[in-house]
Amino acid sequence: MVNANEQFAQFIELKDIIVKSNGRVILDIPHALIPADRICACIGPNGAGKTTLLKLLDGLIKPDSGTVDYSCGNNRSSLVLHHTPMIKASARTNIAMVKDSDPSIDSAKIEAVLKQIGLSHLAASPAHKLSAGERQKLCLGRAILQKPSLVLLDEPTANLDPNTTEQVEEIIRHFQGNGTNVIFTSHQLAQVQRLSEYIVFIDQGQIKEKGPVGPFFTDPQTQAAKRYLHQELLVD
Repeated sequence: MVNANEQFAQFIELKDIIVKSNGRVILDIPHALIPADRICACIGPNGAGKTTLLKLLDGLIKPDSGTVDYSCGNNRSSLVLHHTPMIKASARTNIAMVKDSDPSIDSAKIEAVLKQIGLSHLAASPAHKLSAGERQKLCLGRAILQKPSLVLLDEPTANLDPNTTEQVEEIIRHFQGNGTNVIFTSHQLAQVQRLSEYIVFIDQGQIKEKGPVGPFFTDPQTQAAKRYLHQELLVD
């Protein structure tokens, strides 16, 4: 892995990480610093371990061995997975579920966020009948209400049309503008270049390369990254 000695204002440090599933190693990261002070994109082939890495950073799963340490001492994160189920209730009720973990979230805040994500007109509609893009915006609205220090997004615009993708990207930029940092996964390399400042490239459960977005795309340092970019840019 290259660029191992970078300095970040806030970061997540992974040491001797091993994550297994059914006896198979999903993540194998001897040491890595991942910035938590900017928008960071985690990219790599299908099955590389990207979603598992997000779950690890969120604390949703624990490593079989190794440690995850946050430079700020504590981590208030919100994880939005690609397929987040909705209960059979209104969009407003679904977004209001975050009140269970934070009673200070009142109706006025919920209505303000529904307006911010462009779903006020659908607040009374059944959430499970919303379009994929509307459901994704609802999930992002939940994250906004939780006011985390870090938002982790798994393929936030997968299978969305260009207009909805643009709207979701604007919500992602809103997080950073309000002091919430973002780590997201994506196969859309044009999107990665639009949104992110930093790249973590993962392949076969290992962080093979990481660094600022510009140099990564113009001059990747590893054969694995060069091969991935060549294959993805052909179809992106």
